[in-house]
Order: sequence, then C-alpha cells, then structure tokens
Amino acid sequence: MRDPSPVSPPESSDHSPEVPFDSWKEIASYVKRDVSTVQRWEKLEGMPVHRHLHDKRGSVYAYSSALDAWLQSRKQRLVEEEKENTAQTSEETDGDHGTSGTSWARRWLVLCGIALLALLAVAYFTTRSRVAFATRHQIKSLAVLPLKNLSGDPAQEYLADGMTEALIGRLSSIHDLRVISRTSAMQFKNTPLSVPEIAKTLRVDAIVEGSVIRDAGRIRVHAQLIRAATDEHFWSEAYDRELRDVLELESEVAQAIAGKVEVTVTGVERARLVAARQVSPEVYENYLKGQFTEGYSRAAVEKSIAYFQEAIKKDPGFAPAYLGLAGAFDALGTPGIAGAPPAEVRPKVISATRKALELDPALPEAHALLAGIYQEQWQWIDAEREYKLALDLKPNGAGPHLGFAGWLLCQGRTEEARAWARRARELDPFGVTGNAMGWILFQSRQYDEAISELRSDLAVHKDDGSTYWFLGFALIASGQPDEAIPVLEKALVLSDRSPAVVGVLVSAYAHAGRRTEALRVLDELKRKQHTGYVPAAAFVNAYLGLGDSEQAFAWLEHAYNEKSMILQFTKVHPFFDPIRGDPRFADLARRVGLS
Repeated sequence: MRDPSPVSPPESSDHSPEVPFDSWKEIASYVKRDVSTVQRWEKLEGMPVHRHLHDKRGSVYAYSSALDAWLQSRKQRLVEEEKENTAQTSEETDGDHGTSGTSWARRWLVLCGIALLALLAVAYFTTRSRVAFATRHQIKSLAVLPLKNLSGDPAQEYLADGMTEALIGRLSSIHDLRVISRTSAMQFKNTPLSVPEIAKTLRVDAIVEGSVIRDAGRIRVHAQLIRAATDEHFWSEAYDRELRDVLELESEVAQAIAGKVEVTVTGVERARLVAARQVSPEVYENYLKGQFTEGYSRAAVEKSIAYFQEAIKKDPGFAPAYLGLAGAFDALGTPGIAGAPPAEVRPKVISATRKALELDPALPEAHALLAGIYQEQWQWIDAEREYKLALDLKPNGAGPHLGFAGWLLCQGRTEEARAWARRARELDPFGVTGNAMGWILFQSRQYDEAISELRSDLAVHKDDGSTYWFLGFALIASGQPDEAIPVLEKALVLSDRSPAVVGVLVSAYAHAGRRTEALRVLDELKRKQHTGYVPAAAFVNAYLGLGDSEQAFAWLEHAYNEKSMILQFTKVHPFFDPIRGDPRFADLARRVGLS
C-alpha cells in the first residue's frame, strides 16, 4: 500500500553540515514520517539506513545528506505514481456509468496497438541512443573534496585530511580516470561554493563528498558521489570500522567509488586498490601528524621527522612512514627551508626511500622521490626509469608529471618539459603554481611568460620567498636588473637572508652597473661561510654576474664536488651563456652527463 502523499525532503542544503542520526525515531522525525513507515522504506525501497554490526540488534544510523538525496529521488517517482493512480480511478469510475462490452473491446485493441508501437519505438531509440547516453553520462574525471571532521574535536582534523589524501591517492592509480590532486582539492575545504561551481572550476564530471567521525578506537566514514552537471547524488554509503582497519576502509571506499563511476580498472590497478594491511591507531596517528605538520620552517620539518620516526619505532614494517621520513629529510635540503648540505641529507633520503620501496614496491611517491635524488646525482637513466615507474603507478599524480618535466628540462627538451608541466597543472591546478611553471619557462628562455606566471603567483602567495627569488632570475635574464633588485631584496627578507638569494642579488647589482654594492653583498656571502653552510651555487651566480670567469669556474668545481643542484641545468641555464664556449665548461657538461 502506498503512502497517501509524495514525500517532501526536509528544508536543507546539500552543503549544509552533515547530521548523523542514531535511531529509528530520529530518522523518522527527520523525514516527517512514523517509525513503521521508515522501517518499511528501508526494507522494501532501499532507504539508506545502516546498522552497527558490532552493537545490539536493531541499532541503526543514517546521515542527513544521504537521506536528502534518497528522498529527492523518491519524490519524483511518487508524483508520477500518484498521477497514474488518479488516471486509473477516473477510468474505473467512467466504466461504472455504462461503458458497453463493445467499447471495452475497442479500447483493448487500441491499447494493444499503442503498446506494440511503444515497444518498437523503445527498441529503436534504446539501440540508437545507448552509446550516446553512455558517452553523455560517463564519468572520466572527479575530485575528492576534503572530508569533514564530524568528531566534535578539532584535533582530529588530521584524520579527515588523511582519509581525503588516501582516497585521492588510491583513485589516482586508475589510468582511465582523471583525479584532481590533493593540493587543489584542499582549496575547497569549508567552501560556500556549490558542487556544480566547484566542478566547473576543476573541470571534472563528478565530486566525492563525505565525512569522518572518530569515536575512541573506531572510525566511521560516510561518502557520496555527486554528478557535477546535475548535482545528482547517485551513490551514498557509510562504513564503520575499528581504527586499526583504516587502511582496509580506505581501500573499500576507493573500490566502491571506482565501481560506481563505471571506469575501466585493470587487474593490476584493482590489486592496488585492494591492497591494505592493519596498522595500530598510534602508528597511524603519528604518521598523519607527520604528514600534516603545519609550516615550512626547519623547526616544522624537524617536528614532522620526529613523528615519522616514532611511527617507525612502533611499526618498522609500515612503508608510508619511511616515505614520509624521506620526504622530510629531502625538505631539509631545500634552500627555502633549511638549505642543509646535500652530503648531510641525501644519504638519509635515499636510505628511507629504499626502505619504503623494500616494504611496498608500489609506492609511486617513493619512486618519484628516488628519481629526484638520482637526478641530483646526475644518474639520468636511473632517474628516467624511476619517474616512469611513478607515472605508471600513479598516472594522475601531478608530482611525478612535474618531476618528469624537470628531467626533460635538464635534457634540453624544453618544449616537452612545458607540455608535461601543463599536464601536471591540469591534475593539480592550485598546487602546480606559477612558481614551478615560472622556473621551467625561465630555463626555456620564455622570459616574458615566466615573469607573468611568477607575478600572478605572487598576487596569491604574497609571502613566498622562492617565487620572488625565481622572479629575480627571470628579470635579470630578460635585461631588467634594476627591477630585479627590489624583488630579490624582498626575497632576502622572506628567506632570512638565504645565501642562495644573496648570490643572485650580487648578479642583479652587477648587471645594473652598481658594482660597489655588488661587491658589498658578495662580502656578506663570504662572511656567511664562517657561520654556516653556503651552497657553491650562490658563488657561481655571484661571480657569473660580476663577469669573473676564473672565480666562476673555481666555484663550479666546488659545485661539482658537492653535486650542487645548479649543475642539473648545465644544458639550459641562461646564466651559463657567457662561458658556454669555454672548453672547461664543455668538460664540466661531459662529467655531469649532459654534454
């Protein structure tokens, strides 16, 4: 027996805060029906109500967004059913007032004819439109929005962020599905924008939304798929697990999403989706805290290292913790963070990365990180192999795409490098910033484009010292050293007077004809040697700017001995142009493997 009236969904928005209900009574109250009606809907019509398998019989739960989506889809169906009932009742009433047997026979023949024509039409249009329908509705790209932390404890935010990243990572292994990278997805955390607006910005066919609730040693995840064009919620499910089974839970959700978007998944890709193991809550928490430590200072990096080391101490077989540790050590060697000597950090990066791959050879980020280390050590063939392994394992990863773009740039294949960088930006439009693109364009001698990219990036990231630094390079190379000076002075302030920036500032002053000031800043660089590590590249840039080739070659030898990152760009760096004709430079290029 049907309910007397169509169901109207409660007044709410698809993007209102997620509300959980933990009893039949709460669910019934929300949909404005009695408990028996709700129980019947759940049993016969698939209303999204779930059971706590570990609790007493009859313990149920549901989520407001899932109920809203189900009620909305049911509303249209009931409206149509009510129209059919009204038409049938009217027809029966007419019959009671004297319809003859002949009229009934005539009506029967007409109905049969209509039915036959309808069947033929359905067969024709179904055959003709099946491919068009599939193409129109096929989902080939999606974004996983930041899952909401509904635990009631802001300190659990890292758990929701970790689950978001894990789902993106697993889905990114599918070749036939374009998945937006985490950096860009996180831009829409707590956004007021609607799903269609977000999807239009990211240019995707579908959006994944959801929430995470931590309750002591358990974790509950609710996820739903939304078709971007229509804002239609066409899949919703909740998962309740022990926290030690969180990796299995990530796998299960990713498999469900892949199944619902009906994307082709190869056997190897499916194996990667399914792969999971148990991990203790303490280990997983330390790992996530290491991943999401805030800030980019040396202190922040060292704090994350401590978290990863604690996770490894508790579970030496947990590969992601070694990968996180390798990434943190690598960050210590970055000029904008700490600028630690390569000889100090590289062995630690290599050791942790290889341990991660020993435990899990299918970690794409580990292959990409190892590729970067090989590239810094001029092991070009090994670097290429590792980048391609990373791209095969994670075809939607912006990081491996951008890394391989850098490898191509070093080989002098600048046009290909720009193409791979553009693809990386498609996958991570907010994460692949003008900083990265600007550096590739500078090395490709596209100076105007580089300057435009870098200035656009600074309009958004006003305090990014490395972007000011890269802009200084581009302005000097384009013949605008006077404009480069204030830019580099700003970079100095933001980088705590990084020696790498000081070296380029010397070059800017020299090119601007302000030699006295250039030599004054060079003296500062020399004094820094007495108090800490100064990369050889800083002196290379300074002496090249001053036109002192002999000193430049002396420092290039220092750079060679410490395997300085500047020598990756031997083939393309514009600052090397004044000495390219010198036989000593040709010999250096040969030794670096870029002759």
